[in-house]
Amino acid sequence: MTPMSSQAFVPAEPMHTDLYIYYRVPVAHAAVLQVKVAEMQQSIAQEYGIVAKLKRRPEAKNDRHTWMEVYYDVPAGFDAIASNAALQTGVSVLIDGERHTEIFLDCSTCA
Repeated sequence: MTPMSSQAFVPAEPMHTDLYIYYRVPVAHAAVLQVKVAEMQQSIAQEYGIVAKLKRRPEAKNDRHTWMEVYYDVPAGFDAIASNAALQTGVSVLIDGERHTEIFLDCSTCA
């Protein structure tokens, strides 16, 4: 087995990353949140050409739903753009707690 190189891995092709943002929102704010996120994601799609989805767990827990924004094939640093958009559109004030951000790579670029 050869030792790991200290140089950073540079893929032959660009990595395709998706951004997942999840958070909890009181059930009473569900309709308002859905409208605001839809408007925000439409604006992001127009400005950056990024495909986005909004998802929600089917059940509520402690009178809160867990919501997830999904952004496909995003550039590096897009999480800051999404966070700023949530602040500007008022999405952030509807959230109870933190917005959790996760970035995933397509499996074809992981191997």
